[in-house]
This record gives sequence, structure tokens and C-alpha cells, in this order.
Amino acid sequence: MSETIQINPFGTTITPEEIIDTLSFFDGWEERYKYIIDLGKELPPMDDELKDDDHIVRGCQSQVWIDGVAIDGKLWFQVDSDAFIVKGLLGVVLAAYNGKSPADILAFDIEAYLDEIGLIKHLSPTRGNGLRSMVQKIKTLANS
Repeated sequence: MSETIQINPFGTTITPEEIIDTLSFFDGWEERYKYIIDLGKELPPMDDELKDDDHIVRGCQSQVWIDGVAIDGKLWFQVDSDAFIVKGLLGVVLAAYNGKSPADILAFDIEAYLDEIGLIKHLSPTRGNGLRSMVQKIKTLANS
């Protein structure tokens, strides 16, 4: 884990409840995907030196990197991807995990959250596996 991190709105002002509420306003998945992509655009840039083998997420068809730092007992994450939709998916995940204690991260029912959004069934199998790999990487960081 790195020593510094840029605090971002995910997990603080952008919460799972806000994402669920916002997605419920859209009629179709084309609009929902656009919103998810827009979430990814709100992620701060990740330091290039963190885009290495230690931070890469295995199991994603796109390149994805995740790093975290503990500040006052809470984990804050830096993330990036080379794909716009994946950056948005990272935003969806960070809304649940960013700024939380390791215990809260491990206790959060991410499957129920993703089911409520209806996300997994609207992703290709490879994107769904990638999303699960991102979640697992964060849980691994929370366990370390």
C-alpha cells in the first residue's frame, strides 16, 4: 500500500445508496451505463508509479490497478483502468468501500448491493468476473 492518497468523493458523498437511487431514475441500461461511465470520470488520476504488477488486478479483461492506504483506521483507495466502463465500475465499488474500516469492508454485502443495482446480469461474463476480481483485491488489502 502506498503512503499517500488523494481523498475523493467515493464512499463519502458518493455512497451506495446514492448510486442505487440515481440508477433507479433511468429507464434503460443505456442510460445507466452512461451514468456509470460518468462516475468513472470523477475518479482522481492514479499515480503512474502505482501502475505496476503489485497493484494490477488479475482476472480483468481490461487493465485495472488498485492501491490503498490506511489513514486513521480507514482504507482509502486509488484506482484506475484503461477502459471507461471499468473506471465506472471501480467508482461503483469504491462507493461501498472507500473510507471504511477493514472490518466494514469485509462485512459489507457487495453481492446484495450489486444485485440491487442489477449490474452483474447486465455485464458480460468477463466483465462480471473482472468486477469480482476488483472486489477481491480490495478485500485482500483490507485483510492485510
